[in-house]
Amino acid sequence: MSGLSERAASGSFPAGANAEAEATKLNQGALEFMLGAQKMMFEEWVFLGDEMLERTRTEMHLFTEFVAKMAGAHSVRDITTMCQECGQHQLDFLRRDTERLFRHGERMIAATSNLISGRPLN
Repeated sequence: MSGLSERAASGSFPAGANAEAEATKLNQGALEFMLGAQKMMFEEWVFLGDEMLERTRTEMHLFTEFVAKMAGAHSVRDITTMCQECGQHQLDFLRRDTERLFRHGERMIAATSNLISGRPLN
């Protein structure tokens, strides 16, 4: 019990103003975290919209190319060649799309880590 009265006498208990400053700092940190999370969510919605538009545009281009080649095919050999080329285009598109999403996932992990650790978002 004497340790408690010694701490009170030495002033190691936070004063009212000091407690208010600590509470303000905690509230500021919580506000920055919430604003950062909101910013990340908004950026994700924008990214999703852009990705959907880009994917639709690419799929339409590939489909148009397929139809044009199908109309120009005059033999079984031409159709076989056309199917191989279009299949390769689809695989290339899928690879690029997967790589892009993987890079985005890495950026999101880094941004989330920065947000949790209190570093500013870039």
